[in-house]
Amino acid sequence: MNLSELQQKLHEAGIPAHAYCLTGGLPNESYCIERRGDGVWTTYYSERGMRTGIKTFTNELTACQDVFDVVTHWFDRKQKS
Repeated sequence: MNLSELQQKLHEAGIPAHAYCLTGGLPNESYCIERRGDGVWTTYYSERGMRTGIKTFTNELTACQDVFDVVTHWFDRKQKS
């Protein structure tokens, strides 16, 4: 899965766009993916200008899968509560 496929899958799953960020940076209360200059992919939760739960990946496919899994899990839990 690449970034455009990830965006499509999240949309199809009904995940609100504010819950994730596919361009990196520090949006508030979003799960993010970012490709660093050295080619490593990172995923993290962004809140109040800070990155937490940083994970690193060697390829886009596994980083995108992480974002999809984490974000859909959040919303699945919210719907069950």
